[in-house]
Amino acid sequence: MKNLSLRKILAFSIIFSLSAAVCEARTFDKPAAPKQQRSVSKKPLKQKKTKVKGPKAAMKAQKEADKKEKQQDKDYAKFVKENQKRSIEIQTPEVKARMKQNVKNANANYKTKKKNNASRTKQAGKKYR
Repeated sequence: MKNLSLRKILAFSIIFSLSAAVCEARTFDKPAAPKQQRSVSKKPLKQKKTKVKGPKAAMKAQKEADKKEKQQDKDYAKFVKENQKRSIEIQTPEVKARMKQNVKNANANYKTKKKNNASRTKQAGKKYR
């Protein structure tokens, strides 16, 4: 009986010591990445960018939605323009002239403001280069 238990203990200790030795031999460092091949001019290789395409039905639905949205924007712009024309047409001649002058003044103010802003940012850009 004692021999049987000693044999079991001896076998277990041998297996355990061998497995421990194998575990110690392993390293958990990351393996070295293979070096990329480089051309003569030492530039890295260009990698292709792949486009991920979705299902055709989804792409078709997206195109239709974009087309519908573009048409809605176009219709809205047309509606606004017609409303502006109508609001001017229903006015008396004096008010029409004043409204046209106000539009001209507003456009001129916008233009000068945009011009001043562009020149100001250009100067700031030169200052901090």
